[in-house]
Amino acid sequence: MLPDEGDLRKVARAVVLDPQDRILLMHGYEPDDPERTWWFTPGGGVEGVETRDETVRRELKEETGIVDVELGPVLWTRICSFPFDGRRWDQDEWYFLVRTEQTETAMDGLTELERRSVEGLRWWTSAELSATRETVYPTRLAGLLKTLLDEGPPAAPVVLAPEIV
Repeated sequence: MLPDEGDLRKVARAVVLDPQDRILLMHGYEPDDPERTWWFTPGGGVEGVETRDETVRRELKEETGIVDVELGPVLWTRICSFPFDGRRWDQDEWYFLVRTEQTETAMDGLTELERRSVEGLRWWTSAELSATRETVYPTRLAGLLKTLLDEGPPAAPVVLAPEIV
């Protein structure tokens, strides 16, 4: 069941691409079950009166150390709901295109929860992402990335199917 729109956490996520069109993903896990892992895009919740543009820049700096970016359009939006760290997270996510030449990363600004649940970062080629059998969120990311690289950003954000885990 989808959560009510007013109850959704507003989230900004980054589809970070380097000059070779590799995408940067974070490797996370359930704090109480480190064997349950997945890959996901950097990003997080809007704080206070931040805009989503400001949120994605702040989150990139905190989670990846990347500050030299060209922020592009919103590519995709989705509603998702999932259990994590003993609670349910209901989110309205916007995925921004982010271009950078900065490929060195640092996770110096992680929150306490992120320190307990993020294992690292990795740059992926489109082919590597398409071939992986590991869990990646959003679940259609490999195909979405291929379309983005083949066709460029959409004219308007694409609304992805909700993901309720």
